[in-house]
Amino acid sequence: MSHVSSPRPMTARAGSALQGRIRVPGDKSVSHRALMFGALAVGRTTVRGLLESEDVLNTAGAMRAVGARIERSAEGVYAIDGAGLGSLLEPEHVIDFGNAGTGVRLTMGILGTHPIAATFVGDASLSRRPMGRVLDPLRQMGTSVIARSGDRLPLSIRGPEVALPLTYRVPMPSAQVKSAVLLAGLNAPGETTVVEPVATRDHTEKMLAGFGADISVTLDDAGARVIRLKGQPELKPQDIDVPGDPSSAAFPIVAALIVPGSDVTVENVLLNEHRTGLIATLLEMGAEIEILNERSAGGERVGDIRARSSRLKGVTVPAERAPSMIDEYPVLAVAAAFAQGDTHMPGLEELRVKESDRLAAVARGLEANGVPCREGEAELTVTGGAGRIGGGTVATHLDHRIAMSFLVLGLAGERPVTVDDGAVIATSFPTFTSLFAGLGADIADREGLTA
Repeated sequence: MSHVSSPRPMTARAGSALQGRIRVPGDKSVSHRALMFGALAVGRTTVRGLLESEDVLNTAGAMRAVGARIERSAEGVYAIDGAGLGSLLEPEHVIDFGNAGTGVRLTMGILGTHPIAATFVGDASLSRRPMGRVLDPLRQMGTSVIARSGDRLPLSIRGPEVALPLTYRVPMPSAQVKSAVLLAGLNAPGETTVVEPVATRDHTEKMLAGFGADISVTLDDAGARVIRLKGQPELKPQDIDVPGDPSSAAFPIVAALIVPGSDVTVENVLLNEHRTGLIATLLEMGAEIEILNERSAGGERVGDIRARSSRLKGVTVPAERAPSMIDEYPVLAVAAAFAQGDTHMPGLEELRVKESDRLAAVARGLEANGVPCREGEAELTVTGGAGRIGGGTVATHLDHRIAMSFLVLGLAGERPVTVDDGAVIATSFPTFTSLFAGLGADIADREGLTA
């Protein structure tokens, strides 16, 4: 549902070193897709380790609305009895995605080539985010769209009787756009092709292959990924074990690096090569990070990540690395605040259209807490080691990653850091405060109660 709870200000303070071994919730990207592909398969898909956040549960609600039966066991295992590709039902009511940008965009792709109508709504943050990047290729496939100016929520779509296959060159690095077009291509006869000049996370391609779709990935002469999908396959149900979300693991990892004396291991983290840009960057900054117990699970690389307090130095992050760490830039900026020298982050256009204008939100949060920074149209430079850090209140703009990042800042600052709303954290990481408390962190609501 949409985020309608009262704001819950929270404050983080420096205290003892962080110590322990934890597991973060299941990967959000894999969780969304597991529910969607399970709904499109014929038979029962089981999912263990599903991220039970507001975003993912909204996707589960959407799949139920179009005919899938989804049940949760007492042990937390989800059983999905799929409606089947081409057999989705028209939802009886509007579908509310709350804050779930991945959920709504990928669902538009699925429903956009089925001959049914659906209306999508979201919270204030999601209603500001651009949907045209997904709707434009869907229109080329025959989808009808009724939307307010700027192709923003609320909006309605109706799929054609027979969708047109498409060859589409993704104009910006976006796994959501790529995935939406591929999911639309599932119910289009013939072959749908997506050309991706800059590689992004490839969970959709891997999971489609796992569910039995006829999909191939090659490189063209310019080095772009060319993804070809044959439409109207019969998807086969799967058993899925969702690994830990690297975007969630980023918060305890960075906290361990910047809080003196800390030693934290995050177990069972997804190490997909398109999701490890933050780890590569932190290592370049001098972070003491080890990958332990590396293994393969469900076609994905996973492992345990050990992080210890480190003396970090500023670096320039290659712009081409942005797609592999786009959600981690806010917490990277926090790490940069404690590094010696400047950390320069170019290629951040996509941060302007996330749950908030994340680039502006990060810059204002740093400034409020005494960290010098320079914000450009698509770049950010953070100067670390310059003065007393902390003492400010950060506007989260309904953005869970802004809230969590600045609470991490407060754990190492000389003065406490307050975020204006910690309730939004439930969007992606509902166990954030309890896991951090187990490591010894001092995070509390502003009235002084332990979060």
